[in-house]
Amino acid sequence: MLARRPRDPLQALRRRGQELKLQVDSLVTESQLTGALEPSKRREIYQRCIQLKQAVDENKNTLQKLNKADEAAPVGNYEQRKEEEHSLLEKLACQLQELAVSISRKDALKVEAHSDKEEDDTTEDDEEETGGEEEESEGDGEGKQEQASPKQAETETVTYIALGDFAAQQTGDLTFKKGDVLHIIEKKPDGWWLAKDAEGVEGLIPRTYLEPYNKEDKLESSEGSEEGGEEDGEEDGEEDVEVVDETADGAQVKQRTDSHWSAVRKAISEINTVDVLATMGAIPAGFRPSTLSQLLDEGNQFRASYFLQPELTTSQLAFRDLTWDAKAGTIMSRPSRVSLILTLWSCKMIPLPGTSIQVLSRHIRLCLFDGSKVLSNIHTVRAVWQPKKPKTWTFSPQVTGILPCLLDGDCFIRSNSSTPDLGILFELGISYIRNSTGERGELSCGWVFLKLFDASGVPIPAKTYELFLNGGTPYEKGVEVDPSVSRRAQGSVFRQMISVRRQPQLLVKLRSLNRRSRAMLSLLPETLVGSMCSAHLLIFYRQILGDVLLRDRTNLQSADLISHPVLATFPLLLEQPDVMDALRSSWSEKESTLKRAEKRDKELLKAEFLLVYHDCVLPLLHSTLLPPFRWAEEETEAARWKAIADFLKQSRENEGSLKALLSPDGVHKPFDLSEQTFDFLGEIRKNSG
Repeated sequence: MLARRPRDPLQALRRRGQELKLQVDSLVTESQLTGALEPSKRREIYQRCIQLKQAVDENKNTLQKLNKADEAAPVGNYEQRKEEEHSLLEKLACQLQELAVSISRKDALKVEAHSDKEEDDTTEDDEEETGGEEEESEGDGEGKQEQASPKQAETETVTYIALGDFAAQQTGDLTFKKGDVLHIIEKKPDGWWLAKDAEGVEGLIPRTYLEPYNKEDKLESSEGSEEGGEEDGEEDGEEDVEVVDETADGAQVKQRTDSHWSAVRKAISEINTVDVLATMGAIPAGFRPSTLSQLLDEGNQFRASYFLQPELTTSQLAFRDLTWDAKAGTIMSRPSRVSLILTLWSCKMIPLPGTSIQVLSRHIRLCLFDGSKVLSNIHTVRAVWQPKKPKTWTFSPQVTGILPCLLDGDCFIRSNSSTPDLGILFELGISYIRNSTGERGELSCGWVFLKLFDASGVPIPAKTYELFLNGGTPYEKGVEVDPSVSRRAQGSVFRQMISVRRQPQLLVKLRSLNRRSRAMLSLLPETLVGSMCSAHLLIFYRQILGDVLLRDRTNLQSADLISHPVLATFPLLLEQPDVMDALRSSWSEKESTLKRAEKRDKELLKAEFLLVYHDCVLPLLHSTLLPPFRWAEEETEAARWKAIADFLKQSRENEGSLKALLSPDGVHKPFDLSEQTFDFLGEIRKNSG
């Protein structure tokens, strides 16, 4: 005969919950005297804690399985009553857990105090007389440790202490304060653990905020008393072993704890800034130091100024990508395997850093990449954002007028690499300063690699691409930018769809070239990534370079220095975008005054460009009023913009910069021969194969 189900399951569980509450209250009252009780009595209370905890958990599991259909008669406010009962059971479980931890702590402290007392009372004169007693007490201590260790290990694996404050970022997260004791219910592999606080509230918390509760207390209590022992132990490891074997049990515990604490302190001292920021919760787990920024800091081999220079052939007796077209009277155009225009539209759902760091710049760095190494210069485009939508970055699709070229979202891509894995690597980054230390740095907020050819070697179509970002570095696989997004995707299809929309992503568009842009870009080096708004200025430089090196040089075998300030200084503009903007603005004004027939005269255009360059760029580059260029320093950028704007205004008013140059108020840097001479052997690129 089947057992009859209770008529009122919820009521029965509530009645059982009240019984458990009375037992827990009684045990808590009894435990207040644990300091004066015998060890056996404390162990008994500890065992009762464990048994009551199991009973509470069983009641809670049964409660979770109940639903309204199990009731024989309708129950008013069923869900509310069920929730109240669940909260009560959670509170009881947390009380029992804290009680067990408290008993374990007192046992551990008593062992240490007992050991310290024995060490103080023991002298060299009576060592032999009390040797047997010490061995006996040592044996007793070992027995106590064997009994306490399993309990301590159990509490250490489920009870942790918070190292800092954490505010819930999404629904389901648990807010806690520094020093709170948290009970871990489930340790998830993504680093977000399910925990509950002293009030029984459950939620997800980041693992990086936690330290085992008992271990932390022991470390703090034993650190000061064992500093002297550390130094002796470091001098002779064998003596350490002998001391541990011959001293009391309490000394063993402190020796192990102190040794572990030394290793912890050593590991902490080796944590880098990014790990510290991640531990503080200032940045998401997928953020890393910027890979492309580090490459830019290593030298000029990944800068546009390097790739703008002509490249030598394998024999190093001629230029590989700079040849003269006698029929056209200018440099010869060179088609490349990849020649396209890329438009950056926007970045969505980019995680926000914490308030402990101040963001100085949001930007994208991009380059040609084959999955293992960078194949071009690294080009940077700065993003803009609105306070109402801080997770969305936008770019200017076309920069005209006074807008800086640094904001230009239209980029040209050229490459003649034959690798089948050729593609574009995008790295989203932020430049930041830590509020507490003033330390500056750059972080990667995610990256994505867009291959330009499919498995058959066919170019991918020119269209808009929605690219989901990866966390970590370009050499790490399977790292998420923000794991808190995907960990909430488990469940229904609707949740998964919402999770996909919340993934960080980059929106870009590939555009094929028309006849005019193809002819223009073919005059640039075979491998180069840059801004479309300054491409015509780069072409002027390449044409003048061809005139000087190929047409006007009387002896092509000569490698003497060439007196030409434009060739000597123009590459500097690629590292100082605000000066490039000044040249772009000045040339635009000059070009607007030219007639249509004059604009078709290439020689006239080059001559006018040289005049504008001498009148605008050279005075700025050598002016002491222009502070050195520093990336993402707002004050420096503002000072440079003001100096440039004032200079351009004076030039317009005085119809040139000559008056400003001859003015006694103008101060310029000392003359240097390198400002006037172009050493093409020192600037050219060697053949990369």
